[in-house]
Amino acid sequence: MQALPIFLNIKQRPCVVIGGGEVAARKVTMLLKADATITVVAPAFCHELQSLAVAHKIQCIQSTYAPTQLNGACLIIAATDTATVNETVSNDAKALNIPVNVVDAPALCTFTMGSIIDRSPVVIAVSSEGNAPVLARYIRTKIETMLPATYGRIAAIAGEFRDKVKAKFATTQARRIFWEDVLQGPMVERVLSGQEQAARELLQNLIDNQETTPNKGEVFLVGGGPGDPDLLTLRALRLMQQCDVCVYDKLVSPEVMQLVRRDAELIYVGKARDQHTLPQEEINELLARLALEGKRVLRLKGGDPFIFGRGGEEIETLMQHGVPFQVVPGITAANGVSSYAGIPLTHRDYAQACLFTTGHLKDGSLDLDWAALARPKQTVVIYMGLVGLAQICEKLIAQGVSPSMPVAVVQQGTTQRQKVVVATLADLAEKVSAAGLRAPCLTIIGEVVKLREQLAWFEPAAANSN
Repeated sequence: MQALPIFLNIKQRPCVVIGGGEVAARKVTMLLKADATITVVAPAFCHELQSLAVAHKIQCIQSTYAPTQLNGACLIIAATDTATVNETVSNDAKALNIPVNVVDAPALCTFTMGSIIDRSPVVIAVSSEGNAPVLARYIRTKIETMLPATYGRIAAIAGEFRDKVKAKFATTQARRIFWEDVLQGPMVERVLSGQEQAARELLQNLIDNQETTPNKGEVFLVGGGPGDPDLLTLRALRLMQQCDVCVYDKLVSPEVMQLVRRDAELIYVGKARDQHTLPQEEINELLARLALEGKRVLRLKGGDPFIFGRGGEEIETLMQHGVPFQVVPGITAANGVSSYAGIPLTHRDYAQACLFTTGHLKDGSLDLDWAALARPKQTVVIYMGLVGLAQICEKLIAQGVSPSMPVAVVQQGTTQRQKVVVATLADLAEKVSAAGLRAPCLTIIGEVVKLREQLAWFEPAAANSN
């Protein structure tokens, strides 16, 4: 994010627009919607600006530009057809520390005006930071089609009851939970169907009958997928926005973490080999304790919570403490990462079975069913196997797997940082070391890896594939 999105209150405050053409008129119209006091300066004015001046909605000063015309303004817009004048206005405004926007010149602006979706008092602005205003307008159009015009009325009615809710519930958390329940319930449907008085009555009944005793907490055990936030389920995203506290691990990508509710408390419990921020047993108890304090706890895991995610252990503890919970599956790394690497896990010509296993080292050695892993016509996917990669290759070759068996190791799959190394069992460890791969990585072993050259489709920004 290169610019901070803010909403500036300019109601009945002086704003100056330099320029008298149609572009300036469009900017004036936007400022009028915010109830600003507007002065327009130009040698001549288009018909629309003249009409606004006659109606006493704006003041027009027929003049060439002079720096003194900016004095006392809280906001300035330069919209002339002369680049040198626009640049001069920008420099003068910056010298006075007044926010300035120069039309079609992002480098001269201290603020930009996004494409606006107006559902007052709900207002949404979409900005491309001046890079692609047409794209911003396209996104605005998409949002316009999804938000009924009556959403502004929902906000207005909620505002009418804000003080009553504040008086009813003592804590910010209790008030937020109340409003979240209301906004997912029948009150909204009443407003959308034009039954505003019925909506008010329903809301009043909810306030009157709401228990003020603290709610028992709950745990949301959510699979965050392999990294790409577009792979989250709709349910996962909804619960991520409702949590009071988020307990997350190392495998959750930064992009997914950006979608957690902004003011939720974040607790990192990530584990790496020989470096456990919290032992698993303490994580289990932490989840229960937070929920018993009345909090809605998001336990966010990379991939799927029930595939090498130890989610089963966590909900066993929750059940022992009588804590309510929900489980939201996620796309496990094997599915997501292999897809983005262009490697199908099964294929009628190469593999009729797929086996998932963990490559975690235990007591300095790998305790795996090597005979099962060495069976032909299957794909083997190894989670967390980077450290023991050389030993895994040696064991499989010793079990009779061909040293030329193709293998792929994928680092940070599905993200813009994805890297793929393709090799054979014989030279895999050497190639991975030379490529400098770091966890999290997934290893895919099998004839299906041959298809990557033909099927690779994902082109990450930081592409560095072999």
